[in-house]
Amino acid sequence: MWKNEYKPPRYRSGDFNTPVVFYEYGEKSGPLPGQKEKKILFECLAKIDGVWLKDLERAKQNGTLSEVTIIIRNPIGSYTPTNKHFVKIEDSIYPDPYNIKHVQPDVKDPNFINIVGKLAT
Repeated sequence: MWKNEYKPPRYRSGDFNTPVVFYEYGEKSGPLPGQKEKKILFECLAKIDGVWLKDLERAKQNGTLSEVTIIIRNPIGSYTPTNKHFVKIEDSIYPDPYNIKHVQPDVKDPNFINIVGKLAT
């Protein structure tokens, strides 16, 4: 017989409280080398996960302490993040932009996208 059980959602609306901005870089005009923000592609609220404490030793060995996982709602065609884009987390804890390293839809819920970002150097 089928059990009628309520399963709470994995993410709640309150989890998505950090503003993020996706953009691409362009070359600076003039003789000096470097890059500047070229164009803002997408802005939204996200849930930010850093390196977990239980994974800290493995992260130190792999050199991945500067990675974050950004979870956003699926924009359904209005924006598709790629590894050519950058993301800026609008929080004082994360002052620097991140390169998008890996993008994948959430396996358990296709309404969300998981993005792994590595600190841009």
